[in-house]
Amino acid sequence: MPTSRETLRELFDELSGPLRRQALTHASWAEQRTESYERLAFLGDVVLSLAVSTHLFPRFERYGAGRLTKVRAQAVSGSSCARVARDLGVAEALKAAAGEGGEGRSARALVESERVLASVCEAIIGASYLEFGFERTGPAIVNSFTEQIDEALEHPVDYKSVLQERLARSAELVAYRTVDEHGPAHERNFVMVAEVDGQELGRGEGKTKKGAEQEAALHALSALEEQAAG
Repeated sequence: MPTSRETLRELFDELSGPLRRQALTHASWAEQRTESYERLAFLGDVVLSLAVSTHLFPRFERYGAGRLTKVRAQAVSGSSCARVARDLGVAEALKAAAGEGGEGRSARALVESERVLASVCEAIIGASYLEFGFERTGPAIVNSFTEQIDEALEHPVDYKSVLQERLARSAELVAYRTVDEHGPAHERNFVMVAEVDGQELGRGEGKTKKGAEQEAALHALSALEEQAAG
């Protein structure tokens, strides 16, 4: 998808005052929560997913939806966003935005939080989308996340961990439950569900409980992305 070598760093540097300020404002620094980076991060999360999906879809024509979803989930995970945030100089920018003697959480505490760095990265993406549109922001995202995308392709991770990390952003926990077992003893199949607060978020099937849990986590990640897009 990229048609230029531009990265999010260039877009971040060009952001107009109000959008840049909001992307770097923690909720504890704002008079109203809507003035913080949270709304921009909500938007940026969807734009990030769309950009990576648009990049992966034509590049890997033989990949099924399940494998594409796994690669995307890992590439746009919180830890991936936090790494990109560090590349963007978010830590320094947050410290500058905090100023001296400000109220709320200290900039030092914020820059040590992977969750905060990931959210600010998503907020910068959301702000860039509003200011420059997807035509420019999409390729810049892919250029900035190239290392994370390649890592996801070469070294797939545990999707239960990815789901747990994603839910931790909203202080939620996932639990897995066996809902069905069938087949002979030598060829058993298990059906597991991933639940949050007793509500099913994803369902998976496999020849082992661990395999079924991984599939359930994958479907749960897809459900979360659909909720964010809707």
